[in-house]
Amino acid sequence: MKQLAFLGAGVAVGCALLLAGRGHAADHIDSDTLAAAPLAMGDINDVYAWMSSDGSKVNLVMTVSPADPGGRSFGPGVQYVFHLTSKAGAAADVVNKPASGVTTTVICTFPSTAMAQCWVNGGSGVKDYVSGDASNTAGTTSSSGKLRLFAGRRSDPFFFNLQGFRAGTAQLNTFRGAAISNQANCPQLSPTNAGIVRTTLAATQTTATTPCPANQPDCFANLNVMALVVQVDKSLVNAPNNTILSVWGSTHMVP
Repeated sequence: MKQLAFLGAGVAVGCALLLAGRGHAADHIDSDTLAAAPLAMGDINDVYAWMSSDGSKVNLVMTVSPADPGGRSFGPGVQYVFHLTSKAGAAADVVNKPASGVTTTVICTFPSTAMAQCWVNGGSGVKDYVSGDASNTAGTTSSSGKLRLFAGRRSDPFFFNLQGFRAGTAQLNTFRGAAISNQANCPQLSPTNAGIVRTTLAATQTTATTPCPANQPDCFANLNVMALVVQVDKSLVNAPNNTILSVWGSTHMVP
């Protein structure tokens, strides 16, 4: 299995911040309806976003096609969009305040399996554009050098102990009846019972449960996804003096 192309193997988060802070979200092998092609190519696993080590570029990754079996490809049936909002404030403002600010979108389409193209769109129109064969490991770069793109099959970078999660959920349900729930209807466990649930969540299961192998805490270690990897210069998506860049992704099926 291959790692995330020219950006390396770093696993990131759903909200990239120029200050410290992170957000988390994931969706894997959840929907039988979307499991088969072509809908699988629009089924988002994760959206990752993080800064380059020198702080000059934003790395964006969208993975689709959960547990990709091979043989699938990006094509004209789906449009892929990264939505970025640049705003001023402290890291805590990502949670405490709405993500209003200067909005930029990175829109990617695939006229054919051998041709990819992405636009960076802002209030003044198209800020940059890249096109070409994005399937090679180095990706393809815009004429300005500020926008870079890779698209292809890669190892799923998300770590999840699915068997531990299932066992932990079952253990939690055994304690739920005796626990008092808070306003969010979450059971308030005793320290002893909470420790038991945590231990169960972290345990490695000795019995294989599809798609998880036995004795392997990372259920997705052997699974692949189709990855859209974009590197964009910070100046194209972040307004001057702003310190927060919020990111989310969407896919749109072409009629």
